[in-house]
Amino acid sequence: MSRARLALALPLSALLVCGVGCQAAEVQWLPASPAKLPRWRGFNLLEKFMVHSNKPFVEKDFVLLQRLGFNFVRLPMDYRCWIVGGDWERFNEKALAEIDQAVAYGARYGIHIMLNFHRAPGYTVANPPEAKKLWTDPDAQRVCALHWATFARRYRGIPNTRLSFNLFNEPAGVEPARYVAVVRPIVEAIRREDPDRLIVSDGLQWGREPVPALLELKLAQATRGYEPFQLTHYKASWVGGADRFPLPTWPRVVASGLLVNPTKPDMSEGARRPLVLTGPFPAVKALRLRVGTVSGKATLVVKADGAEVWRKEFVCGPGEGEWKEVKFQAQWNLYQNVYDRDYETPVAPEAKKLEVAVVAGDWLNLTQLSLVRADGEHKLALSNDWNRQPAELGYQPGAATGPFQSRQVQDNSALRRALDPWQAWERSGGGVMVGEWGSYNQTPHDVTLRWMEDCLKLWREAGWGWALWNFRGSFGVLDSGRKDVAYEDFEGHKLDRKMLDLLQRY
Repeated sequence: MSRARLALALPLSALLVCGVGCQAAEVQWLPASPAKLPRWRGFNLLEKFMVHSNKPFVEKDFVLLQRLGFNFVRLPMDYRCWIVGGDWERFNEKALAEIDQAVAYGARYGIHIMLNFHRAPGYTVANPPEAKKLWTDPDAQRVCALHWATFARRYRGIPNTRLSFNLFNEPAGVEPARYVAVVRPIVEAIRREDPDRLIVSDGLQWGREPVPALLELKLAQATRGYEPFQLTHYKASWVGGADRFPLPTWPRVVASGLLVNPTKPDMSEGARRPLVLTGPFPAVKALRLRVGTVSGKATLVVKADGAEVWRKEFVCGPGEGEWKEVKFQAQWNLYQNVYDRDYETPVAPEAKKLEVAVVAGDWLNLTQLSLVRADGEHKLALSNDWNRQPAELGYQPGAATGPFQSRQVQDNSALRRALDPWQAWERSGGGVMVGEWGSYNQTPHDVTLRWMEDCLKLWREAGWGWALWNFRGSFGVLDSGRKDVAYEDFEGHKLDRKMLDLLQRY
């Protein structure tokens, strides 16, 4: 029997003792350098992701990862997990020993460990924010360098095939030059303790944009796999407004909701057209439109089969109104207020074509349209693309790819275009991987799997590794809490077999 088949056949108790029948010396560790990261495949483990849920890492996770054929773990960590009494210069040896144990588990089970400061001294993407700002505060920069130097000293000499450092989670709100200036002394502090340590930086703007100047520091970079965000974070509780995202589909319809006065100068002919939705609509009761920003004033009209069925004039100004936010644009001497409000008109069941247009005033943008039915709503998010033709949509409520049809869709070709700046970074001599990706458990499972496979195909083609967020939990293959999955019982967990099979294929 092969070692892989033996691993799958062995009971978990035996695996915990023997490490799936192999020692670290038998593991085929993958070469890793700043210029070329291997095609690692794995997950994020979250035991020290937040200080309020600070726990030791779980050996069983490493056993199962090896058993299932994965070779990588990223550990996003909150520095408050290893300091004493809120003093960011005093370290808790017990907490550090728990991180040591995770590094040891990686060596035992053939799993590369990437340590990440999800919350670093002076920086976090989470709440609450840090009291001092890493990008501008010298004390925060000094302490952050101290923390990374401590880890570098602690793990000095562990090969880069087994261990790497990932500086900060998704740095944002900082210009590239300032970011490089802050990173440089931290990298120097690490390399004074461990000169050859492999260091990876997440891209800027939440992992989306590579920083070319990091090449001189001999860093690799990590991107993200969270596009489109309205698919990956549908109804995510920590994302403002995610509960109002439309039900995701993949491929995803791309539709502009910017409507302008047809006499507006310097606009293309297409941009002056109405938004069009073609039926029939036999089960639809109403059309609901969410108005975002209105510029000055704009008269919005809805027509059904050429006849006007609804009209409303929006007039912006100071003070209170139907809007949520007043915004005065001094350069144009007018108000462009944010409404973020729904308006609705009935739809006759015999209607075949709906048109939505601004017929007077300046412009407004629609951020969502919905067709209201007795059994719920069909929603579509709309983009705000200047000088682009508004959406031309068909309505087919039974279609496998979603109820709204369009010639413009976001699909694997759009995902491929998003790789371009990262492949340019790679051609310049820098390594790339996808440090986080996945889809939250409220996105329909079939949609999630179609989207995941398109991502995985592209990353395999590019030769990039990846780490799903997470292994156990709402993005993962174990205990994800999805309501539309037929789970298997597996070693005390609920296994999403379809997702696991997909990941194993790539």
